[in-house]
Amino acid sequence: MSVQVGQKAPDFTLKTNKMQDFKLSDLHGKKNAVLLFVPLAFTGVCTKEFCSVRDNINSLQNDNTQVVGISVDSPFSLDAWAAKEGYQFPLLSDFNKEVSTAYGSLYENLLGFKGISKRSAFVIDKSGTIQYAWVSEDAGKMPDLEPIRDCLQKCA
Repeated sequence: MSVQVGQKAPDFTLKTNKMQDFKLSDLHGKKNAVLLFVPLAFTGVCTKEFCSVRDNINSLQNDNTQVVGISVDSPFSLDAWAAKEGYQFPLLSDFNKEVSTAYGSLYENLLGFKGISKRSAFVIDKSGTIQYAWVSEDAGKMPDLEPIRDCLQKCA
């Protein structure tokens, strides 16, 4: 079961595509967070989603909000993907699948692959509380960015 609006967001530390530690709770009291889970780097729908985020980053990320992408890919694959597509937001490697599991965003089996992140989106406010949660059972369905932007305006 995925985490719900109003719950405290599970804290985590993951490696970025630059092999730096990213700890969610380091944002508490400073910034909101937008967590965007995708199944696999370099795939069509995932690339389309993150290119849309890249192209609309100014409406999502600012002094009050940090956007991060999360997948079960290695930091090295994520870095190659970010370089190829020009992503200017951190990509986090949930290689051990612990964060996807904690957020209820893990397919047991997707196209014969076990333990792939579900396409999902979460907005976490500065206090660490989940304000928006969307988890799709359909890996081909991208999140709508408009409700995320609306939520961020309320969290400002």
